[in-house]
Amino acid sequence: MGSWGRLSRRGAWLGTVLLLAGVLAGQSQAQAPVQTTAQTPGKASVRLVDHAGLEAEIARHTGKVVVVDFWSTSCPPCVKEFPRLVALKKIHGERIACISFSLDYEGIDSPEELLPTIEKFLDKVGAGDVVNLLSTEEADAVYRKLDLVSVPAVYVYGPDGKLAQRFDEDDATKRLKRPFTYDDVEGVVGRLLGK
Repeated sequence: MGSWGRLSRRGAWLGTVLLLAGVLAGQSQAQAPVQTTAQTPGKASVRLVDHAGLEAEIARHTGKVVVVDFWSTSCPPCVKEFPRLVALKKIHGERIACISFSLDYEGIDSPEELLPTIEKFLDKVGAGDVVNLLSTEEADAVYRKLDLVSVPAVYVYGPDGKLAQRFDEDDATKRLKRPFTYDDVEGVVGRLLGK
């Protein structure tokens, strides 16, 4: 047998090995999402609301401590801290309401066009137990209504429905003399819950 025949057999053998390895790798990848899905909470849903809809959602939870996280997928600090909102809900359960209010809509695309990106992020961080809202008003209009310069921002409401503490860049600079973190938010939530 010439050298070409040996190379063909080696090539065929190598091809078979690579194919088998690919099939096995595909099986392990196919199994991974099943395990991940079983461990994550329900799929996150997002409702489209305006500023008045946000206020109505906050009022609906009177009697509980309410944490509202104002964020955007284009804001790296927002994305980094967002899982702490999800953790806060897991820690305190039904004693608190956690609301995420996305300010991704800037008047360029429609809010509906932004939903897939926002839902993908929320599913990734396991935000199924959080009330997820997307503003139907342009971000700048909402900033003016909230007297807010930028995100991230977190507002904490007491069981009486009144704003107990707001955390944003302006407040943090004046009151904390540093950027706020979810440790600061958790401190206020704990105090309001009597812990």
